[in-house]
Amino acid sequence: MFQGLEKISSLRVLLIQHKKTNTQKQGGCLMVKHASLFSQLIALIDRKKFHELVYRHNSERFAKKFNSWEHFVSMLFCQLGQAKSLREICGGLACCMGKLKHIGMKSAPNKSTLSYANAHRPWEMFQDLFYVTLDQCKMAAPGKHKFRFKNKLLSLDSTTISLCLSLFPWAKFRRTKGAVKLHLLLDHDGYMPDYAYISNGKKHDVTVAHKLSLSPGSIITMDRAYNDYQLFAYWTDNGIYFVTRLKSNADYCVVQDFDIPQNRNILSDQLIRFTGQQAQKQCLHLMRKIVVWDKINEQQLVLLTNHLEFGATTISAIYKDRWQIELFFKALKQNLKVKTFVGTSENALYIQIWTALIAMLIVKYLQFKSKFNWSLSNLVAFLRWNFFTYRDLWEWINSPFDILPIEPQSVQYSLPLSGVGQHLY
Repeated sequence: MFQGLEKISSLRVLLIQHKKTNTQKQGGCLMVKHASLFSQLIALIDRKKFHELVYRHNSERFAKKFNSWEHFVSMLFCQLGQAKSLREICGGLACCMGKLKHIGMKSAPNKSTLSYANAHRPWEMFQDLFYVTLDQCKMAAPGKHKFRFKNKLLSLDSTTISLCLSLFPWAKFRRTKGAVKLHLLLDHDGYMPDYAYISNGKKHDVTVAHKLSLSPGSIITMDRAYNDYQLFAYWTDNGIYFVTRLKSNADYCVVQDFDIPQNRNILSDQLIRFTGQQAQKQCLHLMRKIVVWDKINEQQLVLLTNHLEFGATTISAIYKDRWQIELFFKALKQNLKVKTFVGTSENALYIQIWTALIAMLIVKYLQFKSKFNWSLSNLVAFLRWNFFTYRDLWEWINSPFDILPIEPQSVQYSLPLSGVGQHLY
Protein backbone atom coordinates (compact mmCIF):
# COMPACT_ATOMS: atom_id res chain seq x y z
CA MET A 1 0.00 0.00 0.00
CA PHE A 2 2.78 2.42 0.97
CA GLN A 3 4.64 1.51 -2.20
CA GLY A 4 1.53 2.45 -4.26
CA LEU A 5 1.29 5.83 -2.51
CA GLU A 6 4.98 6.48 -3.20
CA LYS A 7 4.46 5.72 -6.91
CA ILE A 8 1.46 8.08 -7.06
CA SER A 9 3.40 10.89 -5.38
CA SER A 10 6.33 10.36 -7.75
CA LEU A 11 3.91 10.52 -10.69
CA ARG A 12 2.60 13.91 -9.45
CA VAL A 13 6.17 15.21 -9.28
CA LEU A 14 6.79 14.10 -12.86
CA LEU A 15 3.58 15.86 -14.02
CA ILE A 16 4.60 19.11 -12.34
CA GLN A 17 8.09 18.96 -13.89
CA HIS A 18 6.57 18.21 -17.31
CA LYS A 19 4.23 21.21 -16.96
CA LYS A 20 7.13 23.53 -16.08
CA THR A 21 9.15 22.26 -19.05
CA ASN A 22 6.28 22.93 -21.48
CA THR A 23 5.78 26.37 -20.01
CA GLN A 24 9.45 27.23 -20.55
CA LYS A 25 9.37 25.93 -24.11
CA GLN A 26 6.38 28.14 -24.91
CA GLY A 27 8.01 31.28 -23.56
CA GLY A 28 6.48 31.03 -20.08
CA CYS A 29 2.93 31.69 -21.34
CA LEU A 30 0.33 29.15 -22.33
CA MET A 31 -2.28 31.64 -23.46
CA VAL A 32 -2.71 33.34 -26.84
CA LYS A 33 -1.32 36.86 -26.73
CA HIS A 34 -3.88 38.37 -29.13
CA ALA A 35 -7.64 38.23 -29.25
CA SER A 36 -9.58 37.76 -32.50
CA LEU A 37 -9.42 40.36 -35.25
CA PHE A 38 -13.05 41.32 -34.65
CA SER A 39 -12.30 41.88 -30.97
CA GLN A 40 -9.41 44.18 -31.88
CA LEU A 41 -11.66 46.08 -34.30
CA ILE A 42 -14.25 46.59 -31.57
CA ALA A 43 -11.50 47.93 -29.31
CA LEU A 44 -11.18 50.94 -31.62
CA ILE A 45 -14.51 52.21 -30.29
CA ASP A 46 -14.18 54.32 -27.14
CA ARG A 47 -16.25 52.39 -24.57
CA LYS A 48 -16.36 55.33 -22.14
CA LYS A 49 -17.83 57.69 -24.72
CA PHE A 50 -20.15 54.93 -25.90
CA HIS A 51 -21.66 54.54 -22.43
CA GLU A 52 -21.96 58.32 -22.18
CA LEU A 53 -24.09 58.23 -25.34
CA VAL A 54 -26.16 55.40 -23.91
CA TYR A 55 -26.85 57.47 -20.80
CA ARG A 56 -27.59 60.62 -22.82
CA HIS A 57 -30.12 58.95 -25.10
CA ASN A 58 -31.52 56.66 -22.39
CA SER A 59 -31.24 53.79 -24.86
CA GLU A 60 -31.30 51.03 -22.23
CA ARG A 61 -34.60 52.01 -20.70
CA PHE A 62 -36.54 48.87 -19.79
CA ALA A 63 -33.65 46.73 -21.11
CA LYS A 64 -33.04 43.53 -19.15
CA LYS A 65 -30.28 41.47 -20.78
CA PHE A 66 -29.55 42.69 -24.31
CA ASN A 67 -27.68 45.95 -23.71
CA SER A 68 -26.71 48.68 -26.18
CA TRP A 69 -23.13 47.47 -26.60
CA GLU A 70 -24.27 43.97 -27.59
CA HIS A 71 -26.76 45.59 -29.98
CA PHE A 72 -24.03 47.68 -31.63
CA VAL A 73 -21.64 44.71 -31.92
CA SER A 74 -24.38 42.61 -33.53
CA MET A 75 -25.14 45.30 -36.13
CA LEU A 76 -21.44 45.87 -36.82
CA PHE A 77 -21.09 42.13 -37.38
CA CYS A 78 -24.01 42.42 -39.82
CA GLN A 79 -22.12 45.06 -41.82
CA LEU A 80 -18.58 43.68 -41.88
CA GLY A 81 -19.75 40.06 -42.05
CA GLN A 82 -22.35 40.89 -44.73
CA ALA A 83 -25.12 39.06 -42.92
CA LYS A 84 -28.30 39.16 -44.98
CA SER A 85 -30.87 38.52 -42.26
CA LEU A 86 -31.45 38.37 -38.52
CA ARG A 87 -30.96 34.62 -38.70
CA GLU A 88 -27.48 35.02 -40.19
CA ILE A 89 -26.49 37.62 -37.57
CA CYS A 90 -27.63 35.55 -34.61
CA GLY A 91 -26.40 32.27 -36.10
CA GLY A 92 -23.03 33.73 -37.07
CA LEU A 93 -22.44 34.96 -33.52
CA ALA A 94 -23.81 31.78 -31.95
CA CYS A 95 -21.39 29.51 -33.82
CA CYS A 96 -18.39 31.15 -32.10
CA MET A 97 -19.64 31.17 -28.52
CA GLY A 98 -16.17 30.78 -27.02
CA LYS A 99 -15.01 34.06 -28.55
CA LEU A 100 -17.94 36.34 -27.71
CA LYS A 101 -16.58 37.34 -24.31
CA HIS A 102 -13.65 39.03 -26.03
CA ILE A 103 -16.07 41.41 -27.79
CA GLY A 104 -18.12 42.17 -24.68
CA MET A 105 -21.06 39.81 -25.31
CA LYS A 106 -22.36 37.18 -22.94
CA SER A 107 -24.22 35.20 -25.56
CA ALA A 108 -25.61 35.53 -29.07
CA PRO A 109 -28.98 37.36 -29.21
CA ASN A 110 -32.24 35.80 -30.28
CA LYS A 111 -33.79 36.97 -33.54
CA SER A 112 -36.80 38.46 -31.78
CA THR A 113 -34.58 40.29 -29.27
CA LEU A 114 -32.45 41.87 -31.98
CA SER A 115 -35.51 42.78 -34.03
CA TYR A 116 -37.15 44.49 -31.05
CA ALA A 117 -33.97 46.44 -30.28
CA ASN A 118 -33.72 47.65 -33.88
CA ALA A 119 -37.32 48.83 -33.82
CA HIS A 120 -37.28 50.60 -30.44
CA ARG A 121 -33.73 51.61 -29.46
CA PRO A 122 -33.10 55.25 -30.53
CA TRP A 123 -31.17 55.58 -33.77
CA GLU A 124 -29.86 58.98 -32.65
CA MET A 125 -27.35 57.19 -30.41
CA PHE A 126 -25.78 55.52 -33.47
CA GLN A 127 -25.71 58.88 -35.22
CA ASP A 128 -23.76 60.46 -32.36
CA LEU A 129 -21.47 57.42 -32.22
CA PHE A 130 -20.66 58.03 -35.88
CA TYR A 131 -19.40 61.54 -35.12
CA VAL A 132 -17.44 60.32 -32.08
CA THR A 133 -15.72 57.71 -34.26
CA LEU A 134 -15.16 60.33 -36.97
CA ASP A 135 -13.19 62.54 -34.56
CA GLN A 136 -10.93 59.59 -33.76
CA CYS A 137 -10.38 58.68 -37.42
CA LYS A 138 -9.52 62.25 -38.39
CA MET A 139 -6.37 62.02 -36.26
CA ALA A 140 -5.06 59.21 -38.49
CA ALA A 141 -6.19 60.73 -41.80
CA PRO A 142 -3.73 62.48 -44.12
CA GLY A 143 -3.54 66.13 -43.20
CA LYS A 144 -3.88 67.51 -46.73
CA HIS A 145 -5.53 66.82 -50.05
CA LYS A 146 -3.60 66.37 -53.30
CA PHE A 147 -3.86 70.00 -54.46
CA ARG A 148 -1.36 72.74 -53.73
CA PHE A 149 -3.79 75.21 -52.23
CA LYS A 150 -4.49 75.06 -48.49
CA ASN A 151 -8.25 75.63 -48.63
CA LYS A 152 -10.52 72.94 -47.22
CA LEU A 153 -11.92 70.90 -50.12
CA LEU A 154 -15.33 69.22 -49.76
CA SER A 155 -17.80 67.41 -52.00
CA LEU A 156 -21.56 67.38 -51.52
CA ASP A 157 -23.92 64.82 -53.01
CA SER A 158 -26.70 62.38 -52.17
CA THR A 159 -27.59 58.82 -53.11
CA THR A 160 -31.03 57.25 -53.28
CA ILE A 161 -31.61 53.92 -51.54
CA SER A 162 -34.55 52.16 -53.17
CA LEU A 163 -37.07 50.34 -50.96
CA CYS A 164 -40.07 48.12 -51.50
CA LEU A 165 -43.15 50.24 -50.80
CA SER A 166 -45.19 47.28 -49.52
CA LEU A 167 -42.55 46.52 -46.87
CA PHE A 168 -41.64 50.15 -46.12
CA PRO A 169 -44.94 52.07 -46.43
CA TRP A 170 -43.54 55.00 -44.42
CA ALA A 171 -40.88 55.69 -47.11
CA LYS A 172 -43.19 56.65 -49.98
CA PHE A 173 -41.25 58.10 -52.91
CA ARG A 174 -43.24 57.41 -56.05
CA ARG A 175 -46.62 55.86 -56.65
CA THR A 176 -45.25 52.31 -56.54
CA LYS A 177 -41.78 52.89 -55.14
CA GLY A 178 -40.26 53.72 -51.78
CA ALA A 179 -36.87 55.29 -51.08
CA VAL A 180 -34.69 57.18 -48.62
CA LYS A 181 -31.82 59.55 -49.37
CA LEU A 182 -28.38 59.61 -47.81
CA HIS A 183 -26.91 63.12 -48.05
CA LEU A 184 -23.16 63.22 -47.56
CA LEU A 185 -20.44 65.86 -47.28
CA LEU A 186 -17.09 64.26 -48.15
CA ASP A 187 -13.82 65.68 -46.85
CA HIS A 188 -11.03 65.26 -49.41
CA ASP A 189 -8.43 64.98 -46.62
CA GLY A 190 -8.60 61.19 -46.62
CA TYR A 191 -11.96 61.07 -48.45
CA MET A 192 -13.95 60.53 -45.27
CA PRO A 193 -17.54 61.67 -44.63
CA ASP A 194 -17.65 64.90 -42.66
CA TYR A 195 -21.44 65.20 -42.44
CA ALA A 196 -24.28 62.77 -43.12
CA TYR A 197 -28.05 63.17 -43.12
CA ILE A 198 -30.78 60.62 -43.88
CA SER A 199 -34.08 61.89 -45.27
CA ASN A 200 -37.07 60.61 -47.20
CA GLY A 201 -36.69 60.21 -50.94
CA LYS A 202 -38.78 63.30 -51.77
CA LYS A 203 -36.52 65.78 -49.96
CA HIS A 204 -34.64 68.02 -52.39
CA ASP A 205 -30.87 68.17 -52.16
CA VAL A 206 -30.76 71.97 -51.90
CA THR A 207 -32.69 71.99 -48.62
CA VAL A 208 -29.89 69.96 -47.02
CA ALA A 209 -27.22 72.26 -48.49
CA HIS A 210 -28.81 75.23 -46.70
CA LYS A 211 -28.29 73.44 -43.36
CA LEU A 212 -24.52 73.08 -43.78
CA SER A 213 -22.19 75.15 -41.65
CA LEU A 214 -18.97 75.70 -43.60
CA SER A 215 -15.92 77.66 -42.54
CA PRO A 216 -14.82 80.69 -44.62
CA GLY A 217 -12.27 79.81 -47.28
CA SER A 218 -13.69 76.32 -47.86
CA ILE A 219 -14.22 75.05 -51.40
CA ILE A 220 -17.26 72.86 -51.97
CA THR A 221 -17.93 71.04 -55.24
CA MET A 222 -21.27 69.56 -56.28
CA ASP A 223 -23.42 68.71 -59.30
CA ARG A 224 -26.25 70.66 -60.95
CA ALA A 225 -28.86 69.48 -58.46
CA TYR A 226 -27.61 72.10 -56.01
CA ASN A 227 -28.09 75.12 -58.32
CA ASP A 228 -29.73 77.75 -56.13
CA TYR A 229 -29.05 81.47 -56.60
CA GLN A 230 -29.91 82.33 -53.02
CA LEU A 231 -27.45 79.69 -51.79
CA PHE A 232 -24.75 80.98 -54.16
CA ALA A 233 -25.20 84.51 -52.83
CA TYR A 234 -25.07 83.34 -49.20
CA TRP A 235 -21.84 81.40 -49.75
CA THR A 236 -20.22 84.28 -51.65
CA ASP A 237 -21.11 86.76 -48.88
CA ASN A 238 -19.51 84.47 -46.28
CA GLY A 239 -16.29 83.77 -48.18
CA ILE A 240 -17.19 80.18 -49.15
CA TYR A 241 -16.21 79.06 -52.64
CA PHE A 242 -18.10 76.55 -54.77
CA VAL A 243 -17.56 74.71 -58.06
CA THR A 244 -20.57 73.26 -59.85
CA ARG A 245 -22.09 72.89 -63.31
CA LEU A 246 -24.18 75.63 -64.86
CA LYS A 247 -27.72 74.80 -65.91
CA SER A 248 -28.35 74.85 -69.64
CA ASN A 249 -31.31 77.23 -69.33
CA ALA A 250 -29.51 79.84 -67.18
CA ASP A 251 -29.70 83.46 -68.45
CA TYR A 252 -26.52 85.50 -68.20
CA CYS A 253 -24.40 88.10 -69.96
CA VAL A 254 -20.64 88.01 -70.47
CA VAL A 255 -18.76 90.78 -68.63
CA GLN A 256 -15.17 89.83 -69.47
CA ASP A 257 -13.22 87.15 -71.36
CA PHE A 258 -10.05 85.72 -69.79
CA ASP A 259 -7.07 84.20 -71.58
CA ILE A 260 -7.15 80.41 -71.69
CA PRO A 261 -4.07 78.17 -71.17
CA GLN A 262 -2.55 76.54 -74.21
CA ASN A 263 -2.58 72.78 -74.86
CA ARG A 264 -5.18 72.14 -72.15
CA ASN A 265 -8.80 71.05 -72.15
CA ILE A 266 -10.09 74.57 -71.41
CA LEU A 267 -12.25 76.02 -74.20
CA SER A 268 -13.30 79.33 -72.61
CA ASP A 269 -13.00 81.29 -69.36
CA GLN A 270 -15.47 84.15 -68.81
CA LEU A 271 -16.76 86.47 -66.11
CA ILE A 272 -20.58 86.57 -66.21
CA ARG A 273 -23.58 88.18 -64.50
CA PHE A 274 -26.96 86.51 -64.19
CA THR A 275 -29.75 88.31 -66.06
CA GLY A 276 -32.73 86.17 -65.15
CA GLN A 277 -35.53 87.85 -63.24
CA GLN A 278 -35.28 85.58 -60.21
CA ALA A 279 -31.48 85.41 -60.34
CA GLN A 280 -31.10 89.21 -60.28
CA LYS A 281 -33.15 89.39 -57.10
CA GLN A 282 -31.26 86.63 -55.26
CA CYS A 283 -27.68 86.82 -56.58
CA LEU A 284 -26.04 90.08 -57.70
CA HIS A 285 -22.48 88.76 -57.56
CA LEU A 286 -20.28 88.23 -60.60
CA MET A 287 -19.60 84.58 -61.38
CA ARG A 288 -17.07 82.72 -63.48
CA LYS A 289 -18.02 80.35 -66.31
CA ILE A 290 -15.43 77.86 -67.57
CA VAL A 291 -16.07 75.49 -70.47
CA VAL A 292 -14.07 72.25 -70.28
CA TRP A 293 -13.75 69.53 -72.91
CA ASP A 294 -14.28 66.01 -71.59
CA LYS A 295 -12.14 63.71 -73.74
CA ILE A 296 -13.53 60.49 -72.34
CA ASN A 297 -17.21 61.22 -72.96
CA GLU A 298 -16.49 63.67 -75.82
CA GLN A 299 -18.67 66.46 -74.52
CA GLN A 300 -18.42 69.96 -73.10
CA LEU A 301 -18.79 70.65 -69.39
CA VAL A 302 -19.86 74.17 -68.42
CA LEU A 303 -18.55 74.89 -64.91
CA LEU A 304 -19.70 77.71 -62.62
CA THR A 305 -17.67 79.08 -59.69
CA ASN A 306 -17.35 82.18 -57.56
CA HIS A 307 -13.57 81.75 -57.22
CA LEU A 308 -11.93 84.40 -59.41
CA GLU A 309 -8.25 83.74 -58.58
CA PHE A 310 -7.55 80.06 -59.30
CA GLY A 311 -6.52 79.01 -62.81
CA ALA A 312 -9.06 77.43 -65.09
CA THR A 313 -7.21 74.10 -65.06
CA THR A 314 -7.30 74.06 -61.24
CA ILE A 315 -11.07 74.67 -61.24
CA SER A 316 -11.46 71.85 -63.75
CA ALA A 317 -9.34 69.49 -61.58
CA ILE A 318 -11.40 70.39 -58.50
CA TYR A 319 -14.63 69.40 -60.22
CA LYS A 320 -13.02 66.23 -61.54
CA ASP A 321 -12.06 65.24 -57.99
CA ARG A 322 -15.76 65.41 -57.09
CA TRP A 323 -15.98 61.91 -58.55
CA GLN A 324 -14.51 60.61 -55.27
CA ILE A 325 -17.87 60.99 -53.55
CA GLU A 326 -19.47 58.82 -56.24
CA LEU A 327 -16.80 56.19 -55.58
CA PHE A 328 -17.55 56.43 -51.86
CA PHE A 329 -21.24 55.71 -52.46
CA LYS A 330 -20.29 52.83 -54.75
CA ALA A 331 -17.98 51.30 -52.13
CA LEU A 332 -20.61 51.76 -49.43
CA LYS A 333 -23.31 49.95 -51.39
CA GLN A 334 -21.08 47.16 -52.71
CA ASN A 335 -19.18 46.25 -49.54
CA LEU A 336 -21.68 47.00 -46.73
CA LYS A 337 -25.35 46.28 -46.14
CA VAL A 338 -27.24 49.41 -47.18
CA LYS A 339 -29.31 47.97 -50.04
CA THR A 340 -31.05 45.18 -48.12
CA PHE A 341 -32.23 45.58 -44.54
CA VAL A 342 -32.87 43.30 -41.57
CA GLY A 343 -35.80 45.42 -40.32
CA THR A 344 -38.70 47.21 -41.98
CA SER A 345 -39.30 50.02 -39.46
CA GLU A 346 -37.86 53.49 -39.96
CA ASN A 347 -35.83 53.18 -36.76
CA ALA A 348 -34.28 49.86 -37.82
CA LEU A 349 -33.33 51.22 -41.24
CA TYR A 350 -31.67 54.30 -39.75
CA ILE A 351 -29.69 52.16 -37.29
CA GLN A 352 -28.41 49.94 -40.08
CA ILE A 353 -27.32 52.88 -42.27
CA TRP A 354 -25.55 54.68 -39.42
CA THR A 355 -23.80 51.43 -38.46
CA ALA A 356 -22.66 51.06 -42.07
CA LEU A 357 -21.12 54.54 -41.95
CA ILE A 358 -19.35 53.65 -38.68
CA ALA A 359 -18.01 50.45 -40.28
CA MET A 360 -16.76 52.51 -43.23
CA LEU A 361 -14.89 54.81 -40.84
CA ILE A 362 -13.24 51.80 -39.16
CA VAL A 363 -12.14 50.37 -42.52
CA LYS A 364 -10.81 53.79 -43.58
CA TYR A 365 -8.90 54.01 -40.29
CA LEU A 366 -7.24 50.66 -40.98
CA GLN A 367 -6.30 51.85 -44.47
CA PHE A 368 -4.61 54.93 -43.02
CA LYS A 369 -2.62 52.86 -40.50
CA SER A 370 -1.62 50.09 -42.90
CA LYS A 371 1.59 50.00 -44.91
CA PHE A 372 0.06 47.48 -47.31
CA ASN A 373 -1.63 48.86 -50.43
CA TRP A 374 -5.16 47.76 -49.53
CA SER A 375 -8.15 48.45 -51.70
CA LEU A 376 -11.28 48.99 -49.65
CA SER A 377 -13.13 46.00 -51.12
CA ASN A 378 -10.20 43.64 -50.50
CA LEU A 379 -9.76 44.84 -46.93
CA VAL A 380 -13.44 44.28 -46.12
CA ALA A 381 -13.34 40.81 -47.71
CA PHE A 382 -10.14 39.76 -45.88
CA LEU A 383 -11.56 40.98 -42.57
CA ARG A 384 -14.70 38.95 -43.16
CA TRP A 385 -12.70 35.80 -43.85
CA ASN A 386 -10.51 36.23 -40.76
CA PHE A 387 -12.99 37.65 -38.26
CA PHE A 388 -12.34 35.20 -35.43
CA THR A 389 -8.74 34.19 -36.11
CA TYR A 390 -6.11 34.96 -33.48
CA ARG A 391 -3.70 37.44 -35.03
CA ASP A 392 -2.21 40.77 -34.19
CA LEU A 393 -4.35 43.21 -36.17
CA TRP A 394 -1.66 45.80 -36.79
CA GLU A 395 0.90 43.24 -37.97
CA TRP A 396 -1.71 41.53 -40.13
CA ILE A 397 -2.83 44.65 -42.03
CA ASN A 398 0.81 45.36 -42.88
CA SER A 399 1.62 41.79 -44.01
CA PRO A 400 -1.65 39.89 -44.57
CA PHE A 401 0.00 36.94 -46.32
CA ASP A 402 2.90 36.51 -43.90
CA ILE A 403 1.18 36.62 -40.49
CA LEU A 404 -0.23 33.16 -39.79
CA PRO A 405 -3.10 32.64 -37.34
CA ILE A 406 -2.12 31.71 -33.80
CA GLU A 407 -3.45 28.38 -32.52
CA PRO A 408 -4.30 28.27 -28.82
CA GLN A 409 -2.13 25.81 -26.89
CA SER A 410 -3.85 22.77 -25.45
CA VAL A 411 -4.43 22.75 -21.71
CA GLN A 412 -4.42 18.93 -21.62
CA TYR A 413 -1.01 17.43 -20.75
CA SER A 414 0.12 13.93 -21.64
CA LEU A 415 1.32 11.53 -18.96
CA PRO A 416 5.16 11.34 -18.79
CA LEU A 417 5.28 7.56 -19.30
CA SER A 418 8.07 5.86 -21.18
CA GLY A 419 5.87 3.56 -23.27
CA VAL A 420 2.39 2.38 -24.06
CA GLY A 421 0.91 -0.37 -21.90
CA GLN A 422 3.03 0.26 -18.81
CA HIS A 423 1.29 0.34 -15.46
CA LEU A 424 2.00 2.13 -12.20
CA TYR A 425 1.67 -1.01 -10.18
